[in-house]
Amino acid sequence: MAAKWDTGHVNPVLCLAVSKERVIASGAESGEVTIWSEQGTPMGKIHVKGDEDVTGVAFSPVSFSKLYAAHGETISVLDTRVLAEPVETFSVNKDEINCISVNETDSLLAAADDSGTVKVLDLQTKKVCRTLQRHTNICSAVSFRPHRPQSLVSCGLDMQVMLWNVQKARPLWLTNLQHLAQDEEDTDLHQSPGQLFNPPLAHSLSISNCGNVFCCGAEDGKIRSFRITGTRFEEDLCFKAHTQGVSQVSFLEQDPGQTFLLSGGNDGRVCLWVLGKDTVQPQKPQKHLHSKKSTSKVKLKHMTEASPRVTSSLCIEHGEKVNWILGAELQGSKVVLVADPSNAISMYQLGEL
Repeated sequence: MAAKWDTGHVNPVLCLAVSKERVIASGAESGEVTIWSEQGTPMGKIHVKGDEDVTGVAFSPVSFSKLYAAHGETISVLDTRVLAEPVETFSVNKDEINCISVNETDSLLAAADDSGTVKVLDLQTKKVCRTLQRHTNICSAVSFRPHRPQSLVSCGLDMQVMLWNVQKARPLWLTNLQHLAQDEEDTDLHQSPGQLFNPPLAHSLSISNCGNVFCCGAEDGKIRSFRITGTRFEEDLCFKAHTQGVSQVSFLEQDPGQTFLLSGGNDGRVCLWVLGKDTVQPQKPQKHLHSKKSTSKVKLKHMTEASPRVTSSLCIEHGEKVNWILGAELQGSKVVLVADPSNAISMYQLGEL
């Protein structure tokens, strides 16, 4: 059963982040930001000005008490030790921000918005250093790559995934998930009827610690893994993960030779996947996993292999649409925090991985 952190918000929780000191931040509708201890106790709360929904939070990798919060078209910089007025505010986007990411040197912040634009803010000069405009629909997610502070990946509801370098205004490489989905259908004899009516709108992405592998979750219920080589990337793996759209994907800290990936879906499930060691070599899509629905609202169960290179280690029948997932090690245990349309955060123990 899940432990509930239900004393920090009045409104639905939309986003989560954890610092290297294991402090957790959550953002919610109507401008709510809460700071939590690893025991799940609220340590501070603030309402940002305008009471706009807080759609993204990110800790500084350098100054652990510095928190960036995106609300509406604004980014506020907060001091988590004293949640008073924002230390700074930036209004650089012209539409509502969906996702923010800070590079590992805390020198650049990327903000993706509803217009499909990614604004890159230089945190030293406090000015926009690059405007990345190539998405033709909502840009739903953006993330800097570890070990490459000038490189980032974005995806959107135009079904495109793009690799960028901050020094260039055009993407280094891009791919269209709709084209990939068509190729997958052509090679998959087990394609379910009507799949083309569920387009692969890209909702989320996560980049592994090595910086060369990233995963993208889409509306067709699939997770696609890509490997970056130089200035381009190619699809490395594709598997059916959820019966509805994949709203969230998130890599866990990895052991050598083994990669763990969390996913959350609109089907109310949170799954833990083990990606095989041989994900470097691309292969044809494998037969999809069809899971039986659970009758209980919340249930933990082990699942069978989705493909020879992907094992579904655990599936949590959370029962509510997933807004955000966050894997962390709290109080010496590996856990996953889940935000959904309620005002509570659910914490599930993952046990020994």
